[in-house]
Amino acid sequence: MKDVIALTPKMPDSWAVVAGLYAGGPDVEASGVHDGAVVQLRAGDGRPLVSVEAPLLVHVPGEAERLLGEGAGAPAVPYWWTEVRASAALPEAVPLAGSVAGRLTALLGGSVWPADAASLDVVPVPSASDAGEVTATTAEAGLAVDILTDSTAVVLADRPVVALNAWMSEILRTVAAAGLALQIVTPPHVRLSLPLRTALAGAPNRWVVQDSGNLFHDGLSGAELRWENGTFTPVLTETGEAAVAQPFADAAPSTERQLIVSFRILHEHVTDDLVLGRALEIAWTALAGTAPAGWGTAEPINLPWSTQQLTAFARERSPEPTHLLAVGRPDRPALATLRVSRTEGGVAEDVTLTLGYGAHEAPPLDAVEALARTLAGERGLTSMLVSLRRARRDLTVPPRFAAPPIPVSFTLGGADVRRIGLEHTLRPPLGLGPVRLGPAVHYPLGDGTDARAWTVLQQLSEHLEAVPAG
Repeated sequence: MKDVIALTPKMPDSWAVVAGLYAGGPDVEASGVHDGAVVQLRAGDGRPLVSVEAPLLVHVPGEAERLLGEGAGAPAVPYWWTEVRASAALPEAVPLAGSVAGRLTALLGGSVWPADAASLDVVPVPSASDAGEVTATTAEAGLAVDILTDSTAVVLADRPVVALNAWMSEILRTVAAAGLALQIVTPPHVRLSLPLRTALAGAPNRWVVQDSGNLFHDGLSGAELRWENGTFTPVLTETGEAAVAQPFADAAPSTERQLIVSFRILHEHVTDDLVLGRALEIAWTALAGTAPAGWGTAEPINLPWSTQQLTAFARERSPEPTHLLAVGRPDRPALATLRVSRTEGGVAEDVTLTLGYGAHEAPPLDAVEALARTLAGERGLTSMLVSLRRARRDLTVPPRFAAPPIPVSFTLGGADVRRIGLEHTLRPPLGLGPVRLGPAVHYPLGDGTDARAWTVLQQLSEHLEAVPAG
């Protein structure tokens, strides 16, 4: 897929969309897919050329720059973000996508990303074709991917940051329901957004990086890959181990860092006035100095931060779990995932908040204990793990080796302290100095620079699980 994006101060109404659709001349057929959320332009033989996503109103400053780069040229918020995707199957698709986006901005103002893709040309498209088997299968399946085999859906992507947008979320859901693997193939300069990296992690999905010389490797593990039997598989050494690509292994460690705060809040007494997201807001404010800037279900994150609206959205989806994203302000990179789910004990909020820091910025480790005390005393904290890792300040993920995060502290919530017994929780191994925080117990593990903290955390976990008989 080749993406072209129209960023406009005015909403693309039906007339503007129709003008864009005429970019392909009379031989192009238009049809709605995904319940009309996407308008697809097809060649005369039915092959998809361009998909035009439903416009998204973005209220959150900095999202275009975060995902498209500093030269995105987005209007002042709020503005409309319209994705136009060109298929890799036909050479006419890319200029057609540029013409659709160019016509939208010609009518509505704003800018096209990338800027050199915009045009007002009418792009002739073929009325018939000897389409290959893979392309035909892809069209019949209604899956907007570049290659579809019996086991794998392959998406070709080339943009600064490949993100967990609505289209990618739908692809992930669709391939998972079909029992397929999703493999995203990119050039080596492409990075993943943190939410997509999290969603893509684990078999059978894979990030495939294509280096020069038509060589491939896994962007997250570094394993050399080859196309075999309709999927990318690891290249094994003589000893049966996965070979690691040299560009991945030779990467120098980052001098920037990320602070990762993962915690669970359990609301045992669920009432009509329950408001979700407040614990995340408290953590964000304690560590970043401000509340989140926005929330949403995909990237770009488009809605201004509101715990009331967030709660209403999760309540509409209940009893199904709700997966949400939150983003910070441009001057302090921060992203969070929030999962709201019903459990036997009530309603749980599982949060992972990640904040980025430059080489000469100090992560606020001294604020962690006070945050743990607040969440334990007011918000029903079950547990909280804080860790630090060497990684990019902007929170994007390059296809390079990155060391795992190192634990900084662990906090055990009051319910588990009562279940295990206060005396046992206050006598951990290895001479740790636990701190009582109201009903909770907090365990400092280090400053995030010594990997031996993982061993200490494992031994602490074994100690807490070994509840004395009584």
